[in-house]
Amino acid sequence: MISLKTRIMLVKTFGSALNGIEAITVTIEVNIDRGVQFFLVGLPDSAVKESQQRIEAALINNDLKYPKKKITINMAPADIRKEGSSYDLPIAIAILAASEQISCENLDRFIIMGELSLDGSLNPIRGVLPIAIRAMQDGFKGLILPLANAREAAVVEEIEVYGVNNIMEVISLLNGTSSIKPVEISRYEEESDDIYAFDFADVRGQENIKRALEVSAAGSHNVILIGSPGSGKTMLAKRLPTIMPPMTLKEALETTKIHSVVGMVSNGTSLLKTRPFRSPHHTTSYVGLVGGGAYPQPGEISLAHNGVLFLDELPEFKRNVLEVLRQPMEDRMVTIARAKQTIEFPANFMLVAAMNPCPCGYYNHPTQECSCQPGSVEKYLNKISGPLLDRIDLHIEVVPVPFEELTKKTPGEKSSEVRARVTRARKIQTERFFNIPDVHSNAQMTSKLIQEYCHLDDECSRLLKGAMDRLNLSARAHDRILKVSRTIADLADSENIRPEHLAEAIQYRSLDRENWGK
Repeated sequence: MISLKTRIMLVKTFGSALNGIEAITVTIEVNIDRGVQFFLVGLPDSAVKESQQRIEAALINNDLKYPKKKITINMAPADIRKEGSSYDLPIAIAILAASEQISCENLDRFIIMGELSLDGSLNPIRGVLPIAIRAMQDGFKGLILPLANAREAAVVEEIEVYGVNNIMEVISLLNGTSSIKPVEISRYEEESDDIYAFDFADVRGQENIKRALEVSAAGSHNVILIGSPGSGKTMLAKRLPTIMPPMTLKEALETTKIHSVVGMVSNGTSLLKTRPFRSPHHTTSYVGLVGGGAYPQPGEISLAHNGVLFLDELPEFKRNVLEVLRQPMEDRMVTIARAKQTIEFPANFMLVAAMNPCPCGYYNHPTQECSCQPGSVEKYLNKISGPLLDRIDLHIEVVPVPFEELTKKTPGEKSSEVRARVTRARKIQTERFFNIPDVHSNAQMTSKLIQEYCHLDDECSRLLKGAMDRLNLSARAHDRILKVSRTIADLADSENIRPEHLAEAIQYRSLDRENWGK
């Protein structure tokens, strides 16, 4: 018979590892045997290996015993890399259970995650939402997390989320002596109105540009703003998310999931309710833009998922950086391939680009003279490749606002009013493409769908042919004009495309004119 002093104890707790924006359940096995060594196996990184010192200090400072024995910890599956300090808590709990300081009965019902401070309190972790979704899918009863992360995880229904402040609260919860209740989030909180720092009412003049951005938001069209310095390109672009339709629950979950993985969800937040607006600097690398790294992380295009990616000073971006946008703009997904794994990140974003028309910035300016050499305007524009421009539906020239417009006291139209029209147009498109997979807006229409839903009468056909001949528009402009005119018709609640809709769409193709920049 083995005495109590020499009895070997094996205990299992459960955590989670992030793989891209998905989570994988990790089994943490702790075995205590005779000896005085500490072994941690299962492909842990440095932060996980350092957990021994944090756990030992946290236990001692809370009058708990750290076993002076041979402790072997295995994190399975052993071929998946474990990163970060969030495994401190499940390892500590497993050590306490294996040394018979706490009960083992309820350990298999919970996913436990959290970073320990030396005093036993818990620090917030990242990637909580994917962890909660995985825990629900794998049939766990509950999730024990730092209190700061609890609201984010509580968005997932069908699982109990317990927010705790320190390790002693976890122990009392597992022993069944705690009065802590699962965190609940009301439906009202999830559906509260978006709050934006900017509003279209702040913009003086620029009515034609506001209209173009309304069309862009209504059909999810990519747009490029061309204008001199100080004409208001950046100001207008920052206000574009305020007129986009409110996020659905599905979109909010997707967006929050991505931001959670990179640790960009504020503590105490449940769901992201405002559409993302990402504005990377032109010195960014292609890895920073599309994502990647040794252990792939989402890039700027994935962080802009369901929102806006704003590229200011577009020609200043490196050519190879811009070219990597081409495939994600079509597929609305970016695939990062590595030797050991392939990870997909969603990238359904609206591209808004801004640029000066020429190196000096004053080509086509109403009052300033352009000082550029002959041919330099065309050369400057050629920094942007044809295939990339091909994926941008609206080309808008932004002219400076006259002084009289700047000093007007009458407020402009509010973003909420524009958003109501945009939402109505999007609803029409949702119904139109209801049975077509991966198509949700006019911008995503294929050539076949354009033929089906963008039928032109004889008058419209003559107008389009005349415009293409007169303005020397390229062939690539043809489908783009039809898509945009379909969106304009939706905004006007018109079943058919009328000549005025087509005429408005034609004027949004500045860069396709053969003589532009010459």
